[in-house]
Amino acid sequence: MELDRSDEEVLAGEFGETRRICMEILVALGKVYGAERLIPVSSVQVAGASYKTIGDAGLEWLQNLDARAVVPAFLNPIGMPRDDWKRMKIDDGFAEKQQEILAAYRRLGISLSCTCTPYYHQLVHYGDHLAWSESSAVSYANSVIGARTNREGGPSALASALIGKTPEFGLHIVKNRVPDLVIEVDDPGATKQWGPAEYGALGYLAGKEAGNRIPCFRAIRPNRDRLKSLGAAMAASGAVALYHVEDITPEARVPFFKKSFTLDQKETITIPVAEVNALFNDIDVNAVAVGCPHLSEDELRTVAGLLTGKKVKKEFFVFASKEMIDEHHDLVGIIEKSGASVYPDTCMVVSPATDTLGSVMTNSGKAFTYLPAMCGVLPRLGTIEECVRVATE
Repeated sequence: MELDRSDEEVLAGEFGETRRICMEILVALGKVYGAERLIPVSSVQVAGASYKTIGDAGLEWLQNLDARAVVPAFLNPIGMPRDDWKRMKIDDGFAEKQQEILAAYRRLGISLSCTCTPYYHQLVHYGDHLAWSESSAVSYANSVIGARTNREGGPSALASALIGKTPEFGLHIVKNRVPDLVIEVDDPGATKQWGPAEYGALGYLAGKEAGNRIPCFRAIRPNRDRLKSLGAAMAASGAVALYHVEDITPEARVPFFKKSFTLDQKETITIPVAEVNALFNDIDVNAVAVGCPHLSEDELRTVAGLLTGKKVKKEFFVFASKEMIDEHHDLVGIIEKSGASVYPDTCMVVSPATDTLGSVMTNSGKAFTYLPAMCGVLPRLGTIEECVRVATE
């Protein structure tokens, strides 16, 4: 693997032990995947931020590092709201550890913007090289924006933040971004009425079929919120870090990519609409949660509109980034007037607050996938309208 002079100096320890370790991580990763060089990144999203997922060992590792980020870098969701964790009934011991993790990241120069939707608040452009780690954010950046990032692990993302580079392999290379298979639904006309929940259900099924391959969808026309839901679910049920939608997503409209797709020569998988519909059930639930990934402005506005003049009778969690909440206090006020709770920084998957709920209704295919294994919770999938109805009936 070819390193420039400054890389060699970092690897030799001339810029401190922490940067030497970080360079060692990146070089080792590059060698495993056959990278020929390191390339600069424009931003980094660091995973491993919730105490629920990294524990004491991860906290100790962070506290022993001594360097500062050299590119814009930010966190994925943590295990609780930074300033409102008591309202969420988070244990004091957990909260103390979570605050220590935040302090460690702050000392390393990582922005405490704890969200799985950083693209709403960070400038990311087509063709940008990134080192992002949260699965749904990686999917959105690659697929909907056309930026380029592999799905980084926590240590490699943090190493990229402190070095400013990542190994050039995988989805950073244009030829690796063409589709491996085609996915269709058996009744494309039915998708015209679908919202994010149905696209999340489609993603749940498609991810199981695709695994870590790159699919291209035909004959669907989702908007950005639906693309977000589709990709988040595929990244959870499979390991899809990039997908295309014919004539919709950016690379599927670029002439070079369109020529290289050769879709008629690819394996084609057809997903029946009946299988998508079968994922929606009517089991009783103890709580309702939306915002996985964190809500967009349009989604926040939809929830506020549906809850106007209503009162919730079940615990109703609404998750969005702190930036989104700060920008839309009017919508948050309407939602919370109903008795629902809007929380920043965290979500139903990485917070321990979900673990004791038993059963949760959500409109998220991603959460539908993760809730059983990560929280021990029985999930129910429904549209946002159904979520509000169940929470208020």
